[in-house]
Amino acid sequence: MFKSHANKLYHIGIGEAVVKSTLSTDNENRDWRIFADFAWILIKEAQQLYANDKDLVLLIDNPVFAIDASTIDMCLSLFQWANFRSTKAGIKLHVQLDLRSAIPEFIQITTASIHEVNILDTISYQIDSFYILEMG
Repeated sequence: MFKSHANKLYHIGIGEAVVKSTLSTDNENRDWRIFADFAWILIKEAQQLYANDKDLVLLIDNPVFAIDASTIDMCLSLFQWANFRSTKAGIKLHVQLDLRSAIPEFIQITTASIHEVNILDTISYQIDSFYILEMG
């Protein structure tokens, strides 16, 4: 995959084909916050692009957000740190989604055993906004 795209990688300072294992090893040594910070930069840019998108018609002018969480099952032998049950591992992805743009305003990853109600205190709420929750 990377060999056919080597000319595109030249623009980011890579002059020849990159072996996948090299990228994997490098990413293992990078601080995860680099990726988190970059993701938030992209999210803010997307919010600006979709600020005036009127695909979702709501009868209210206030911002509307949906808050939900999804459990992602993982292999217990590979991810012992994500211990969930005696036979499997997992993480939970907690998201606050802006319904007008379908862009997340808040993302937090926890172990799968953390219930959604425990995350509500960590979310920043906007005045005069509506929040929709499904507490499973």
